[in-house]
Amino acid sequence: MTNDDLRRNSALTEASSKKPDQIAEGVLIILASVTAMAFADAVVKLVSSSLTVWQVFAARSLFAVPCLVLLGRIAGVSFRAVVNRWVLLRSALLVLTWLAFYASLPLLKLSVAAVAVYTNPILTALLSALVLGEAVSKRQWIGVLVGFIGVAAVLRPGTDAFTWWILLPLTGAAFYSAAMVLTRAKCQAHDAGILALGLHGSFIMTGLMATAVLSVVNLDPAWGAAHPFLLGSWTPMGGSDWALMAFLGVLSAAFFLGVARAYQIAPPQIVGTFDYAYLVSAAIWGFVFFAETPDAFTVAGMALITLAGLLVAKRARKPAFLRETR
Repeated sequence: MTNDDLRRNSALTEASSKKPDQIAEGVLIILASVTAMAFADAVVKLVSSSLTVWQVFAARSLFAVPCLVLLGRIAGVSFRAVVNRWVLLRSALLVLTWLAFYASLPLLKLSVAAVAVYTNPILTALLSALVLGEAVSKRQWIGVLVGFIGVAAVLRPGTDAFTWWILLPLTGAAFYSAAMVLTRAKCQAHDAGILALGLHGSFIMTGLMATAVLSVVNLDPAWGAAHPFLLGSWTPMGGSDWALMAFLGVLSAAFFLGVARAYQIAPPQIVGTFDYAYLVSAAIWGFVFFAETPDAFTVAGMALITLAGLLVAKRARKPAFLRETR
């Protein structure tokens, strides 16, 4: 890294540290974003029987990228920062998030997968404490405990209701939390359009590369038949499929842009709490699209996880030595 790069990074860090939090705006943006996201995820689950996850990644983002470029040009955004190492790392973490989550959709109810992945605000609060120097209060530790009880209520390990596939959205939650804390710690000074464009570019590359690999690797046909959404070959797409991908592309450009912006301008613990609006939307769309009705244990777990998020949302005061050295 050159001296100019070091000075530029230092200036970005200093500029981001001086920006005041815009909590109200951040909350409104995340609420709108996760509502749109829940609908898009329901649509992805709907097409998982006919398309592969790699097709969804590539085709959807082929439409999202031009939308983001156009918006960026109108706003006068320079796209050179897309190749910034922190932007690329954030994009990689989010690709892994959606890969793990989408892979679970053909195997789990949308509401159950949503509850599992939305343990992420609890993880975000703990990672914020570790990475950003926020102390974890007793109230927050209680929230962590309540959250794990809620997860246990949904998963019910040791019973016939338990499935190991639930580890997919739980893994996605861990990747998502890491990405959101990274957004706050290292990407706050970058325009939200840069972050969204980097993510969708990564989706395209991942989708095309995975499709190419699967086309040359001789997998056991039984594997592809058992998990066509993840291991199947590229399916020919008709006009209605491309129209649906275009719709998802515009929608995803909007909500990924919104999520990036929300976590830039407000503390991740607070924004993460209002992420829970996704659970309500996911339950609604799961019923509308798939006639899924969450059982009593899932509803109870959802309530406990939401309560946990509220408990961990309150930021603790930094220890004196941290306040003096940061």
